[in-house]
Amino acid sequence: MGGAVRGTALEGEAAVATVRELGVQESKAHRRWRLLEDRWTRNLMAAGGVAVIITILLIFVYLLYVVLPLFASASIQPAASYPVPGGPAETLSLCTEEYAEIGLRLTGDGRAVFFKTRDGQVISDERLALPEGVRITAHAAGDPHAATLSVGLSNGTALVFRHRYSVSFPNDVRTLRPEITFPLGPAPLVIDTDGRPLIHLAVQSQDRQTTLAAVTEDGRLLVTSFAVTRSLLEEGETITRQAATIPGENGPITHLALGLLQRELYTASGDGSIHYYDVTKKTAPTLVDKIGAVGHGQTVTTMQFLSGGISLLVGDSAGGITQWFPVRDDRQSYSLSRARSFSAQTHPITRIAPEFFRKGFAAIDGSGTLGLYHTTAERTLLVQRIIESPADSPVEAVAMSPRADALLVEDGASRLRFFRIHNEHPEVSWHSLWGRVWYESREHPEYLWQSSAATGDFEPKFSLTPLALGTLKAAVYAMLFAVPMAIMGAIYTGYFMSAGMRQIVKPSIEVMGALPTVILGFLAGLWLAPFVEANLAGVFALPIVVPAAVLLAAYLWSRLPEALCRRVPEGSEAALLLPVVAAAIFTALVAGEWLEAMLFAGDMPGWLTRELGIPFDQRNSLVVGIAMGFAVIPPIFTISEDAIFSVPRHLTLGSLALGATPWQTLTRVVILTASPAIFSAVMIGLGRAVGETMIVLMATGNTPIMDWNPFQGFRALSANIAVEMPESEVNSTHYRVLFLAALVLFLATFLFNTVAEVVRQRLRERYSQL
Repeated sequence: MGGAVRGTALEGEAAVATVRELGVQESKAHRRWRLLEDRWTRNLMAAGGVAVIITILLIFVYLLYVVLPLFASASIQPAASYPVPGGPAETLSLCTEEYAEIGLRLTGDGRAVFFKTRDGQVISDERLALPEGVRITAHAAGDPHAATLSVGLSNGTALVFRHRYSVSFPNDVRTLRPEITFPLGPAPLVIDTDGRPLIHLAVQSQDRQTTLAAVTEDGRLLVTSFAVTRSLLEEGETITRQAATIPGENGPITHLALGLLQRELYTASGDGSIHYYDVTKKTAPTLVDKIGAVGHGQTVTTMQFLSGGISLLVGDSAGGITQWFPVRDDRQSYSLSRARSFSAQTHPITRIAPEFFRKGFAAIDGSGTLGLYHTTAERTLLVQRIIESPADSPVEAVAMSPRADALLVEDGASRLRFFRIHNEHPEVSWHSLWGRVWYESREHPEYLWQSSAATGDFEPKFSLTPLALGTLKAAVYAMLFAVPMAIMGAIYTGYFMSAGMRQIVKPSIEVMGALPTVILGFLAGLWLAPFVEANLAGVFALPIVVPAAVLLAAYLWSRLPEALCRRVPEGSEAALLLPVVAAAIFTALVAGEWLEAMLFAGDMPGWLTRELGIPFDQRNSLVVGIAMGFAVIPPIFTISEDAIFSVPRHLTLGSLALGATPWQTLTRVVILTASPAIFSAVMIGLGRAVGETMIVLMATGNTPIMDWNPFQGFRALSANIAVEMPESEVNSTHYRVLFLAALVLFLATFLFNTVAEVVRQRLRERYSQL
């Protein structure tokens, strides 16, 4: 029996050992599984972090990829060179059609030679119907959009014609057919009734009116206008002629330029002066202004209108080019003002070829050097010698293609040189993006954003400064409203409020953060903005009346019997302030109506404008600050409250045990310990305000202005991208500038987050020993 007992004991020990061994094996397997889970989790988290970093880098790289072409320099490459088509006659003018496939050469013997630009092959050679024995003594080109040319003749007449190109597709092959048309008929028009030769000429022809300005051989300046009218009762058209003679100037006239709308006439004299005439009344031109366009001892060598016919480009004998345009003063009088100048070339400027649509131009000097410029950007894009041989240097004629991607140049050896130009985004420079720019028809340099207009010759205004200021303005007003309320609310909720009430307040504010900002923008634009305008005095009274009411309520609470106060649970006293705050708001609004009626004649917004000169817009920065403040409060409140509530209990208890009051403990222990997180919360709120789109899009007037006035609107970078990106042409300058705005927002957010992290780490190191 003893052996049986021992056997049973041995079996039990063996079973226990087996169980123990199984437990050890299971424990090892469990530990291995836990280690595997930890390793996988760690790797997954690391992969997620790396993926986030890679994603951010890819976004940054893509933004750079789109933006960098804006700042690329221009380039020019020779494409062909051949003898001038049509023979050795003098070239008066060169032109090309839109795609620079066909060129036009107007010769001194009165022929219009159309040719292929790639090899010079003549397509057609048309001779103008010149009277017998009459020669061409002057020539002029009008607005390039109208493709108008004119020649002045030795008998005091002029011929006006246009070159046109019709497209057809015989056998599915695109074919261009050039032709010459005569808007006023093929017969020469009488300019000088005395029949003297015309030595200088300017022309513009639009719709049914054509105006020519001419200088005769004896020095008279003539302005002649031809208007085409059509009778409703009779067939055919009638041409009405108006003419005037402008009195002589100081020195012989060397250059003429007639405005696109046929209202302005500019003349350059041998002494370097330019006269500006108003020729709106064709029979009574008046002198508007006279200026010295070049320096002492210099002369005007060429004069051309910039695209749009507002600005005048003047080249001088020292290689300089200046831009002039009329500016209106306070007395509604116009005078010529020099907007900017270019001095990259050193030889006399002989030819200027403006672009058709943009505010750029090409200039060639006496050494055969080409300069490409853009006026608005004040940018010198290229200075390159395109004619190497000194014998070929004198350039006889030059033409810029309508798309500004090709250039025709005739050198001194009677050869045509055809160049291809790559110049995609000349409008952009650091100055045009961030500096004050003097735009055409403006009284002074300004920061302006206006990316498009109804006309093709519009001068784009791509200043990001008012958009950046609008973004900063929105963020500042939103933070002024949100930060005090969010942080003070977080302090009370996390330190003083009872646990039961905190479980209601904190989730409620967090849920408010989930409210779509488009709803806030909708309410701000359609309800809050009219409400603020109608109760402006009451809104200004709120920051005074509500705090005063709260302080008064706190004082009265302190005077109540202690037994009565104890009936309210500790930390729930704030609930008693809800009716006090509601009554204070109601009182402020009612008192505001009374104050507005008594002090501001019932119209405080109008009073601000009339008496103080402060413009008031219904959708303004004040409204945006309030609406965006409600969007920014939840993240600041949540992070700050969590940080304050998470301060170790032993710190507060130790401070109170040492005799500090709750307020001293709050200000010297709790807030200092939570300060890194509070600062991070503020920076996160600032980043949210900077990138906010829908509220600023719906609650402001979206006016890109440079003003800190809280009663005016603005346009933020984010809202501008949202509004204009769908309308921008892909890869256009406008499109890339919008991506540049996105890059600025990206870098601003990165900067804010970096500063926040650096400051947070320093605060954490400083107060980590508490």
